[in-house]
Amino acid sequence: MSPDLLWTPVRTLALAGVFQAAGAAFFLLLFGPWLARAGPPIRRLGRYAALTGLLLLAAQQWLQGARMADGYEGLFDPALQRLAWGGSGGRAALLQIFGLALLVCGLARAGRAAAGAASSGALIAACAFALTGHTSDHAQRALLAPMLCVHLVLVSFWFGALLPLAICSRHEARSDAVALLRGFSGVAGWLVPAIGVAGLAMALILVPAPSGWRAAYGLLLLAKLGAFALLLLPAAWNRWCAVPAMAASDARTVPMALRRSIAIEYLLMIAVLAITAVMTGFYSP
Repeated sequence: MSPDLLWTPVRTLALAGVFQAAGAAFFLLLFGPWLARAGPPIRRLGRYAALTGLLLLAAQQWLQGARMADGYEGLFDPALQRLAWGGSGGRAALLQIFGLALLVCGLARAGRAAAGAASSGALIAACAFALTGHTSDHAQRALLAPMLCVHLVLVSFWFGALLPLAICSRHEARSDAVALLRGFSGVAGWLVPAIGVAGLAMALILVPAPSGWRAAYGLLLLAKLGAFALLLLPAAWNRWCAVPAMAASDARTVPMALRRSIAIEYLLMIAVLAITAVMTGFYSP
């Protein structure tokens, strides 16, 4: 297996770890007072995701030396490792590792202050992506960087809230779970569309010419936009069908259907992260 081929799933899973950990922290900050029983497992999920993401970020950056050497001997080449860790990608990874470590410390305890500290780490980890990538050296960076940070924080919130929502549907009393799901839908209903707006605006700046949309980078961007549109379907079903059905029925099959829908949404998001890994790792606008 080539270093590039191995780097792609490592990068995808590192993205998932960062966004899952950050989203769990944001979820606890916003909805912590609503959680009677689901708080401890959600904090545990956030800590494990952060530790996993931390290790995968280090592995991803270590593999950059192998990618530069086009062989695994680059893993042990000090000069190439200095290049890998000394560039913008290495600085972003180190800042993310710091943010995730802060998040782990915050989620070690319950309470609003601890959730606030964890969310600070989550903001650092999510926004550190703006230090590298195609927006970092663009002529319109002053516009792109804030848009990217907003985009990444909102993606973290959405992606990272899915598993906590499934945990709440399993651990909380039905009435409490329904109230929390409705509260989340009320917040997400405003924030999730902003993900698409920010992503589309950045795409139009990065790929201004029509011919760019026919190149590999443009096609991958179109795939991401299409996947985002597809993701809105299970999200809408959860809000308009699953949650009202869960409120109106005592049947155990309703929460199970909700969790299946959340699982589909989660897997679709992992696919989007895989597209992102390929797009940012191998192509440019």
